[in-house]
Amino acid sequence: MKALFLQTALVSALALGAAHAADDVPGVLRANHKAVGAVPQTGTMQFTYAYSGNGMTGAATSVQDIATGAYIDSETAGPVSEAYAYDGKTPWMRDFSGANTAQEGGDRIAVAVNEAYRNANLWWRPDFGGASIVYAGRETLDGKPNDRLIVTPKNGKSFDAWFDAKTHLLTQIAEPRQFFDTRVFYSDYRRKGGTTVPHKLVLDGGTGKANYETLTLQKFTVSGAQPLANYARPTTPPTGATIDGNAASVTMPFRLLNNHIYVRGTVNGKGPYTFILDTGGHNLISPKIAKAIGLTSVGASVGSGAGKGTVVSGFAKVEEIAIGGVRLHDQTAIVQNIYDKSIEGIPVDAMVGFELIRRMVTRIDYGAHTLTFTDPAKFKPVDAGKPVPFKFYDHLPQVEGDAGGIAGIFDIDTGSRSEVDITSPSVEKFKLREKYARGVTAVTGWGVGGPVESYVVRLPFLTLGGQKQESVVAALDAPNSGSMSDPNFLGNVGSGFLKRFVVTLDYAHQTMYLKPIVPSPADIGTFDRSGMWINAAADGYLVNSISVGGPAEKGGLQKGDVITAIDGRTVKPEALATARALLRMRPEGSKVTLDYKRGGKAKHTMITLRDQI
Repeated sequence: MKALFLQTALVSALALGAAHAADDVPGVLRANHKAVGAVPQTGTMQFTYAYSGNGMTGAATSVQDIATGAYIDSETAGPVSEAYAYDGKTPWMRDFSGANTAQEGGDRIAVAVNEAYRNANLWWRPDFGGASIVYAGRETLDGKPNDRLIVTPKNGKSFDAWFDAKTHLLTQIAEPRQFFDTRVFYSDYRRKGGTTVPHKLVLDGGTGKANYETLTLQKFTVSGAQPLANYARPTTPPTGATIDGNAASVTMPFRLLNNHIYVRGTVNGKGPYTFILDTGGHNLISPKIAKAIGLTSVGASVGSGAGKGTVVSGFAKVEEIAIGGVRLHDQTAIVQNIYDKSIEGIPVDAMVGFELIRRMVTRIDYGAHTLTFTDPAKFKPVDAGKPVPFKFYDHLPQVEGDAGGIAGIFDIDTGSRSEVDITSPSVEKFKLREKYARGVTAVTGWGVGGPVESYVVRLPFLTLGGQKQESVVAALDAPNSGSMSDPNFLGNVGSGFLKRFVVTLDYAHQTMYLKPIVPSPADIGTFDRSGMWINAAADGYLVNSISVGGPAEKGGLQKGDVITAIDGRTVKPEALATARALLRMRPEGSKVTLDYKRGGKAKHTMITLRDQI
């Protein structure tokens, strides 16, 4: 939910005079400062709001250090309680499971610097607090003239601020965050003591007007300064996870289907259900399962993933999620459809991700197909492999790496079936479509936002933490590709690459360990040789996408055809992963016969598999 009230600050007020030229940056800010009135040089400001949004109501609080802008912003609505904070050095978040985690990846530091800059009103200083500020012109907003400034704080990122040209009130802030264009609208200004503050804030998270959130000021106080240590991240380990018998660790088998990790588990003692383990995900429960076990879902939060679309989710309190001998207690879960049966060939009932891995050192042995969860206090990295430090970007670990000679930051995401996806801003920046001329446009996955279509190429190598692997399949993402249009990292590394290793994730110490599997899995570095994407359907495999000039197209197949048999064997939904592997791993030149239906008519063809990249 991540409310944008994080940006709120002591902001502009009634116009008290001070005329200025339209293009005079100091004049705009002097007028704003004079309008606000006397502000202490030190102290603490606290704003308490009523919150409404995401289909819920609740309360929000922002505590700010006047001198530095350090802050703790918290929010509680329905079953969701979270906080985002900055002590002047390190941003951190308290997620809705109660874990406090440093935020130093992506744009998290820059966004925190921006907020602290606004909180402390550093733009009032003669040197603008070290920021670069440019007058961008006079614009009409809601029928009123506004002066627009483009502000770039030192160590921050550019944001736009609009000031009413007559009243000198701050009316709007626009700031890019992750891959969203966010805005805050300020209105209903009133005098509180010697200061004028906005009593209404409308927050646009970048997903449309229907998802705006509203904060209404209930109380505003100014008090003495607190030590900056009060704004620092609590270091107490998160609670809420146990291993049966108080054991140090527990090991369980998993299924690897379509490069996704699946385990069996229960929710509130009911099940078993099929869970996907996703380092890029959260506790998720499908609406069908939530209803079956009697969970009450509240709210309507809009989320986004790798696809172009968005999905609406609710929230529910869960007493227990159990996987093997490890148990999560008293959790908030997102109620949302995960994968339709057609996508994986099997029903996917639930997901575990950050909340579990944040509390348990997690070892993924892709060779033995086992998961081991260990109490962080009892973990010893003996024989774990090479340590790779990482930083958190929200709930995702980010590591340094190199993709074919381009150094950058990569998300670690077991929920991705790919080897590596390169973000669309990086594709454009480094002209990768031109650099890798041999490739194919194809559907490469299916995320929260639907199908993901990319231009697929072969990189000479990918290096993570000094571990270099050659001949790696890379998806070059197109613009408007959801989370993969984020300019704050180079790429997203999925299980297609990670399965070359035994991967151990120690979130408590922000370290990943990589131990190469010898011999490597047989299908690493392979990509579909059929030229089509298939999903499971009631009577076969539905052809969802056809690559131009590929084997499937040459064999006469079209989008919408339903494959009923491969090499004379009737297809089954649960064997979808096996069918995809066959079309990826059979040698180039292999012949594959396909029986299929088009418009109810039975047809037959043969395709010749070939490398497309």
